[in-house]
Amino acid sequence: MRIAMWSGPRNLSTAMMYSFAARGDTAVVDEPFYAAYLSATGLGHPMREAVIASQPADPGAVAASLTGPVPGDKAHFYQKHMCQHMTEGMPRGWMAEVVNVFLIRHPARVIASFGAKFGAMTLADIGFAQQSELFDQVSALGQKPVVLDSADIRRDPETMLRALCVALGLDWDPAMLSWPQGGHPADGVWAPVWYGAVHRSTGFAGAEGDLPKLEGAAAALCVAALPHYERLAGLRLRG
Repeated sequence: MRIAMWSGPRNLSTAMMYSFAARGDTAVVDEPFYAAYLSATGLGHPMREAVIASQPADPGAVAASLTGPVPGDKAHFYQKHMCQHMTEGMPRGWMAEVVNVFLIRHPARVIASFGAKFGAMTLADIGFAQQSELFDQVSALGQKPVVLDSADIRRDPETMLRALCVALGLDWDPAMLSWPQGGHPADGVWAPVWYGAVHRSTGFAGAEGDLPKLEGAAAALCVAALPHYERLAGLRLRG
Protein backbone atom coordinates (compact mmCIF):
# COMPACT_ATOMS: atom_id res chain seq x y z
CA MET A 1 0.00 0.00 0.00
CA ARG A 2 1.13 3.54 -0.81
CA ILE A 3 -0.13 6.13 1.66
CA ALA A 4 0.10 9.83 0.83
CA MET A 5 -0.36 11.81 4.06
CA TRP A 6 -1.28 15.43 3.32
CA SER A 7 -0.82 18.14 5.93
CA GLY A 8 0.39 21.68 6.41
CA PRO A 9 3.47 22.67 8.40
CA ARG A 10 3.74 22.14 12.18
CA ASN A 11 1.03 19.52 12.12
CA LEU A 12 2.34 16.34 13.79
CA SER A 13 3.44 15.20 10.34
CA THR A 14 6.97 14.18 11.32
CA ALA A 15 5.76 12.21 14.34
CA MET A 16 3.32 10.40 12.06
CA MET A 17 6.14 9.58 9.65
CA TYR A 18 8.18 8.18 12.56
CA SER A 19 5.16 6.19 13.70
CA PHE A 20 4.78 4.46 10.34
CA ALA A 21 8.52 3.96 9.97
CA ALA A 22 8.49 2.12 13.31
CA ARG A 23 6.24 -0.58 11.85
CA GLY A 24 9.13 -2.29 10.11
CA ASP A 25 7.04 -3.17 7.04
CA THR A 26 6.81 0.43 5.81
CA ALA A 27 9.24 2.63 3.89
CA VAL A 28 8.88 6.39 4.41
CA VAL A 29 9.80 9.52 2.46
CA ASP A 30 9.97 13.04 3.87
CA GLU A 31 8.40 15.87 1.82
CA PRO A 32 9.63 14.71 -1.59
CA PHE A 33 8.29 17.79 -3.44
CA TYR A 34 10.07 20.31 -1.17
CA ALA A 35 12.98 21.03 -3.53
CA ALA A 36 10.63 21.26 -6.51
CA TYR A 37 8.42 23.67 -4.57
CA LEU A 38 11.30 25.93 -3.58
CA SER A 39 12.66 25.89 -7.11
CA ALA A 40 9.26 26.78 -8.59
CA THR A 41 8.34 29.51 -6.11
CA GLY A 42 11.71 31.06 -5.27
CA LEU A 43 10.70 31.22 -1.60
CA GLY A 44 13.47 31.90 0.88
CA HIS A 45 12.88 29.10 3.36
CA PRO A 46 15.58 28.20 5.89
CA MET A 47 18.29 26.04 4.30
CA ARG A 48 16.82 26.71 0.85
CA GLU A 49 19.93 25.83 -1.17
CA ALA A 50 20.65 22.73 0.90
CA VAL A 51 17.09 21.50 0.41
CA ILE A 52 17.28 22.00 -3.36
CA ALA A 53 20.62 20.19 -3.49
CA SER A 54 19.32 17.26 -1.43
CA GLN A 55 16.37 16.15 -3.59
CA PRO A 56 15.26 15.95 -7.22
CA ALA A 57 13.83 19.34 -8.17
CA ASP A 58 12.04 17.92 -11.23
CA PRO A 59 8.46 17.32 -10.07
CA GLY A 60 7.90 14.70 -12.77
CA ALA A 61 10.80 12.65 -11.44
CA VAL A 62 9.43 13.00 -7.91
CA ALA A 63 5.99 11.78 -8.98
CA ALA A 64 7.53 8.79 -10.74
CA SER A 65 9.42 7.85 -7.58
CA LEU A 66 6.19 7.84 -5.57
CA THR A 67 4.55 5.23 -7.77
CA GLY A 68 7.70 3.27 -8.69
CA PRO A 69 9.44 0.54 -6.70
CA VAL A 70 8.97 0.84 -2.95
CA PRO A 71 12.27 1.59 -1.19
CA GLY A 72 13.76 -1.42 0.53
CA ASP A 73 11.14 -3.70 -1.04
CA LYS A 74 8.86 -2.94 1.91
CA ALA A 75 5.19 -3.92 1.85
CA HIS A 76 4.00 -0.33 2.32
CA PHE A 77 5.21 3.14 1.37
CA TYR A 78 4.29 6.10 3.61
CA GLN A 79 4.73 9.46 1.91
CA LYS A 80 4.77 12.61 4.03
CA HIS A 81 3.55 15.53 1.90
CA MET A 82 2.96 19.23 2.51
CA CYS A 83 -0.19 20.52 0.84
CA GLN A 84 1.38 23.89 0.05
CA HIS A 85 4.04 22.16 -2.07
CA MET A 86 1.43 21.28 -4.70
CA THR A 87 1.55 24.61 -6.51
CA GLU A 88 0.24 25.14 -10.03
CA GLY A 89 2.08 22.90 -12.46
CA MET A 90 2.95 20.19 -9.97
CA PRO A 91 1.85 16.76 -11.27
CA ARG A 92 -1.19 15.32 -9.55
CA GLY A 93 -2.17 12.38 -11.70
CA TRP A 94 -0.08 10.06 -9.51
CA MET A 95 -2.48 10.74 -6.61
CA ALA A 96 -4.95 8.32 -8.21
CA GLU A 97 -2.45 5.50 -7.57
CA VAL A 98 -2.07 6.03 -3.82
CA VAL A 99 -4.32 6.08 -0.76
CA ASN A 100 -4.68 9.72 0.27
CA VAL A 101 -5.08 10.72 3.94
CA PHE A 102 -5.46 14.26 5.30
CA LEU A 103 -3.90 15.32 8.59
CA ILE A 104 -5.35 18.54 10.02
CA ARG A 105 -4.61 20.87 12.91
CA HIS A 106 -6.35 23.98 14.20
CA PRO A 107 -4.91 26.98 12.34
CA ALA A 108 -4.26 28.96 15.53
CA ARG A 109 -1.78 26.28 16.62
CA VAL A 110 -0.20 26.05 13.17
CA ILE A 111 0.22 29.81 12.86
CA ALA A 112 1.72 30.20 16.34
CA SER A 113 4.21 27.37 15.77
CA PHE A 114 5.14 28.12 12.15
CA GLY A 115 5.43 31.83 12.81
CA ALA A 116 8.07 31.21 15.45
CA LYS A 117 10.33 29.78 12.74
CA PHE A 118 9.21 31.46 9.52
CA GLY A 119 8.06 34.97 10.36
CA ALA A 120 5.61 36.65 7.97
CA MET A 121 3.09 34.17 6.56
CA THR A 122 0.35 34.11 3.97
CA LEU A 123 -2.50 31.64 3.61
CA ALA A 124 -0.55 29.97 0.80
CA ASP A 125 2.34 29.24 3.19
CA ILE A 126 0.34 27.19 5.68
CA GLY A 127 -1.53 24.90 3.31
CA PHE A 128 -5.16 25.09 4.49
CA ALA A 129 -6.70 26.20 1.19
CA GLN A 130 -4.55 23.72 -0.75
CA GLN A 131 -5.55 20.93 1.63
CA SER A 132 -9.22 21.61 0.96
CA GLU A 133 -8.56 21.68 -2.79
CA LEU A 134 -6.62 18.42 -2.72
CA PHE A 135 -9.35 16.78 -0.66
CA ASP A 136 -11.88 17.71 -3.33
CA GLN A 137 -9.62 16.45 -6.10
CA VAL A 138 -9.09 13.09 -4.40
CA SER A 139 -12.80 12.77 -3.69
CA ALA A 140 -13.55 13.41 -7.36
CA LEU A 141 -11.37 10.39 -8.17
CA GLY A 142 -13.86 8.24 -6.27
CA GLN A 143 -11.73 7.87 -3.15
CA LYS A 144 -13.15 8.46 0.31
CA PRO A 145 -10.08 9.95 1.99
CA VAL A 146 -9.54 9.58 5.70
CA VAL A 147 -9.20 12.81 7.71
CA LEU A 148 -7.25 12.81 10.97
CA ASP A 149 -7.07 15.65 13.48
CA SER A 150 -3.70 15.89 15.19
CA ALA A 151 -5.43 16.89 18.43
CA ASP A 152 -7.30 13.57 18.47
CA ILE A 153 -4.07 11.65 17.92
CA ARG A 154 -2.28 13.46 20.74
CA ARG A 155 -5.24 12.94 23.05
CA ASP A 156 -5.34 9.15 22.48
CA PRO A 157 -2.65 7.89 20.10
CA GLU A 158 -3.43 4.20 20.28
CA THR A 159 -7.17 4.56 19.71
CA MET A 160 -6.69 6.87 16.74
CA LEU A 161 -3.87 4.91 15.14
CA ARG A 162 -5.85 1.69 15.52
CA ALA A 163 -8.81 3.39 13.85
CA LEU A 164 -6.56 4.62 11.05
CA CYS A 165 -5.19 1.14 10.46
CA VAL A 166 -8.74 -0.24 10.26
CA ALA A 167 -9.72 2.50 7.79
CA LEU A 168 -6.71 1.73 5.62
CA GLY A 169 -6.98 -2.04 5.88
CA LEU A 170 -3.63 -2.36 7.67
CA ASP A 171 -2.85 -4.73 10.51
CA TRP A 172 -2.38 -2.93 13.81
CA ASP A 173 1.23 -2.78 14.99
CA PRO A 174 1.87 -1.46 18.53
CA ALA A 175 5.36 -0.41 17.40
CA MET A 176 3.63 2.65 15.89
CA LEU A 177 3.34 4.19 19.35
CA SER A 178 7.06 4.81 19.89
CA TRP A 179 10.37 5.38 18.13
CA PRO A 180 14.03 5.88 19.06
CA GLN A 181 15.09 9.33 20.19
CA GLY A 182 17.27 11.34 17.85
CA GLY A 183 15.66 11.35 14.42
CA HIS A 184 15.30 8.98 11.48
CA PRO A 185 17.53 8.28 8.46
CA ALA A 186 14.70 9.40 6.17
CA ASP A 187 14.63 12.91 7.67
CA GLY A 188 14.99 15.70 5.17
CA VAL A 189 18.14 17.82 5.28
CA TRP A 190 16.00 20.58 6.84
CA ALA A 191 15.45 18.54 10.02
CA PRO A 192 17.84 20.62 12.20
CA VAL A 193 15.62 23.67 11.68
CA TRP A 194 12.20 22.11 12.17
CA TYR A 195 12.41 18.74 13.96
CA GLY A 196 14.00 19.54 17.32
CA ALA A 197 11.01 18.59 19.46
CA VAL A 198 10.28 15.32 17.68
CA HIS A 199 13.98 14.39 17.78
CA ARG A 200 13.84 14.69 21.56
CA SER A 201 10.71 12.53 21.71
CA THR A 202 10.18 8.78 21.83
CA GLY A 203 6.44 8.92 21.16
CA PHE A 204 3.50 11.23 20.65
CA ALA A 205 3.26 14.28 22.91
CA GLY A 206 0.28 14.54 25.23
CA ALA A 207 -2.94 16.45 24.70
CA GLU A 208 -2.60 20.13 23.88
CA GLY A 209 -3.86 22.94 26.11
CA ASP A 210 -5.90 26.00 25.22
CA LEU A 211 -5.57 27.54 21.78
CA PRO A 212 -2.87 30.22 21.54
CA LYS A 213 -4.09 33.80 21.43
CA LEU A 214 -3.23 35.53 18.16
CA GLU A 215 -3.24 39.22 17.34
CA GLY A 216 -3.07 41.42 14.28
CA ALA A 217 -2.07 39.76 11.01
CA ALA A 218 -1.77 36.36 12.66
CA ALA A 219 -5.35 36.55 13.93
CA ALA A 220 -6.60 37.62 10.49
CA LEU A 221 -4.75 34.72 8.89
CA CYS A 222 -6.40 32.33 11.34
CA VAL A 223 -9.84 33.67 10.38
CA ALA A 224 -9.04 33.04 6.70
CA ALA A 225 -7.81 29.49 7.34
CA LEU A 226 -10.50 28.43 9.82
CA PRO A 227 -13.29 27.55 7.32
CA HIS A 228 -10.97 25.12 5.52
CA TYR A 229 -10.04 23.46 8.80
CA GLU A 230 -13.60 23.30 10.12
CA ARG A 231 -14.88 21.74 6.92
CA LEU A 232 -12.44 18.83 7.12
CA ALA A 233 -12.73 18.59 10.90
CA GLY A 234 -16.39 17.76 10.42
CA LEU A 235 -15.34 14.73 8.36
CA ARG A 236 -12.55 13.50 10.62
CA LEU A 237 -12.07 9.92 11.74
CA ARG A 238 -13.49 9.17 15.17
CA GLY A 239 -11.82 6.76 17.53
